[in-house]
Amino acid sequence: MALTRAPITEGAEQSGGYRWYVLSLLTLTSLFSVADRLVFGILVEDIKAEFALSDFELGLLGGLAFSAVYVFAGFPAARLADRSTRKNIVAAAISFWSLMTAACGLATGFWTLFLARTGVGVGEGCSGPSSQSLIADFFARHELAKAMGFLTLGSTLGTAFGLVVGGQLAEIFNWRWAFILMGLPGLVIGAVLYLTVREPQRGRFAPAGSSIAQRPLGETIRSLVTNRVFMGLAVGWAVQIMIGYALAFWMAAVMLRQFDISTGNVGLYLGLAFILGGIPGPILGGHITQVMTNRDERWRALVPGLATVGCVAPLAVSLASDAFWPFLGWFALAYGIYVASQAGIMSGIQAAVEPSERGFAVAIALFFNNLVGQALGLAVVGGVSDWLAPTYQNDSLALAVFAVCLVSGALAMGVFIWTALQMRPSGYLARMGRA
Repeated sequence: MALTRAPITEGAEQSGGYRWYVLSLLTLTSLFSVADRLVFGILVEDIKAEFALSDFELGLLGGLAFSAVYVFAGFPAARLADRSTRKNIVAAAISFWSLMTAACGLATGFWTLFLARTGVGVGEGCSGPSSQSLIADFFARHELAKAMGFLTLGSTLGTAFGLVVGGQLAEIFNWRWAFILMGLPGLVIGAVLYLTVREPQRGRFAPAGSSIAQRPLGETIRSLVTNRVFMGLAVGWAVQIMIGYALAFWMAAVMLRQFDISTGNVGLYLGLAFILGGIPGPILGGHITQVMTNRDERWRALVPGLATVGCVAPLAVSLASDAFWPFLGWFALAYGIYVASQAGIMSGIQAAVEPSERGFAVAIALFFNNLVGQALGLAVVGGVSDWLAPTYQNDSLALAVFAVCLVSGALAMGVFIWTALQMRPSGYLARMGRA
């Protein structure tokens, strides 16, 4: 018989400033997870030249290299997160992927770089489920969307950090040393996580009667795949994150091909654009989602849908701009609108499932993200760019990015609308309750 939620016990580690310290540390972990993965984006032209790679091969290194390892590392780690000490999993994950980031700098060709990149993929695969599950036990439902919006800052700032720092390191040294030096800080963060974070009570803010004890794997999978709200959010996230990966991975190459600018300056200015859009976007998105969700849970799906569609128009203006500063300004606006979608999705997943399923639910969602958004999405952009190159030359990559973003945005909006329709008072709201 499954255990149910125990009475809430207040402690210094679960209230006040400490929970914000933990959230900040997990956000910093997310920052380096994304920075170490996406620093590749600012280095692609140098790597392409040294190894004579096609855009399709670069897309495989950026995407498939992560999803190939995810099924082997992500799901077992998520299963462990639902019954074990989550902060230890995050600490071990960041330490390992940091070493593998440094190993990318030692690559001798496509396959050695591919293998090193699979190790970096352990970051999102192992740390994401545990991090989001931890936050759900530090923040109540009525503030969960704001907390997830804050966590999203890690990914947006990580994208900027990888571009700015990676670009400068590549100019000062070379692309190999950029990888090596980017990998070192994660080892320190891993130690701080292990030594200073205390594990909170699991399921602390879950509705009364929720299952806390981990159930058999088959039962957990059946529960999640038959949960329409969870599956809708997970699939919608996977489709719409094709936009996020396309922007984070390919925009540096787009700028290098469209404008006469150095790699270091591309990293600096593009990083600035990610910061200008990436800081207010998640904060405003989290606040708006929380306000609207406290009135009606359907907004956990509708806000992401609206933001996903809303970012496409300014992105079109950006990619069509011949002048550098309009290109950058419209891109910052498009990215800010896009990342406003993340708080609703992440908080919605945590709110839709049992405490005993949270880590595995995130693992399934991130698996879809890696498979569709990253592995498929980046490869499709690269393939379309190669196909268009004979006709459109340097403009082929920009056209490919926009085409993929337009299609994924329209599809994601449809999925999120369907998901919102599943959130009826007689089903989702009545079962999960309101905080």
